Amino acid sequence: MRAALMLALSSTALIACSGGTSEAPAPAPSDQAAAPSPTPTDGGLPFATTAVATLDSPWAMAFLPDGRMLVTQKGGQMVVVNPADGATTPLAGVPAIDSAGQGGLMDVVPAPDFAQSRRVYFSGSVAGDGGKGVVLWRARLADGETPRLEGVTELFRATPFVSGDGHYSGRIAFAPDGQHLFFTNGERQKFDPAQDPKATLGKVLRLTLDGKPAGDPGLSARGFHPAVWSYGHRNLLGIAFDSAGNLWEQEMGPKGGDEVNLILPGRNYGYPIVSDGDHYDGRPIPDHDTRPEFEKYKVMWNPVISPGGLIAYSGNQFPQWQGDLFIGGLSSQSLVRVDVNGTGATKGDQWPMGKRIRDVEQGPDGAIWVIEDGDGGRVLKLTPRG
Repeated sequence: MRAALMLALSSTALIACSGGTSEAPAPAPSDQAAAPSPTPTDGGLPFATTAVATLDSPWAMAFLPDGRMLVTQKGGQMVVVNPADGATTPLAGVPAIDSAGQGGLMDVVPAPDFAQSRRVYFSGSVAGDGGKGVVLWRARLADGETPRLEGVTELFRATPFVSGDGHYSGRIAFAPDGQHLFFTNGERQKFDPAQDPKATLGKVLRLTLDGKPAGDPGLSARGFHPAVWSYGHRNLLGIAFDSAGNLWEQEMGPKGGDEVNLILPGRNYGYPIVSDGDHYDGRPIPDHDTRPEFEKYKVMWNPVISPGGLIAYSGNQFPQWQGDLFIGGLSSQSLVRVDVNGTGATKGDQWPMGKRIRDVEQGPDGAIWVIEDGDGGRVLKLTPRG
């Protein structure tokens, strides 16, 4: 394994996100809910679209075993959504969030043993010593007249905290062994930390269920932070295991070069030394093919899609897509399918949705669910056309 390479980049470089508007701050939220109704803009799509609820800048969603959904909102709220009627119930007990810029309450995932433990894991951005960063929490979901998160515990925080409001990442995926979780830390628009062995920024991390570092032993032996599993990443807004146990990740490139990666332990994915995009101030970045020692993406987009949210589909409602990846497109206002064949992947479909798609999820019955970004973002259920 080659030692981490450092690249000094000017702090004055323009560091806007993919597509120029891929991660624009969401507008101020407002409380709204909508009963299920057909969406009239879905003509020509291979699925029927039903709007289930309308929320305040939703960011991520996850299904509970009873069929209800947890949905996070950028402003720092978490709600329970009943897909049967679109009813939303706020959760008390959510810790304070710094939601400036690209910050907010981010991912939420029930624990593998949720049916017994009632535990959920969630992430968000906070201010602290040195600036801001992303934090991972665990809590117990308590139902009742006023449902709430109880025993909220901070398990892990990115290091170091730095200035700025961008590229937090904060996605969570549980390993198939049920004993570890993977947590993404963006490079916070600072470039160099993605290659810094001591920083968790620009990395995929592996942790125990209690938040203790459990990174790649080979990297730890070389002096890396003990949680680091892979490095050289930018803004990692989706991570998921497929049914074969492969770990997939998608991230926003700079000006061009959005990526889907197969995450392997100890590998360096090259950013900011290589990318198939360029810096926003016009300076070129060498392409991946110029540096074969770095792990190369499996799929790349230029023009960008501005990926937000990722699933590996395993349901029965769309059997022709089993095993494929689905990605929400922000600036591209699309739902994107990636055709997966083992550990290889190629571009599939890109369907126009008319809105920025912030997250995508698979429902218990195999339907595909997406949420729209921004104020008034809807929770949408996608089912086969009959």
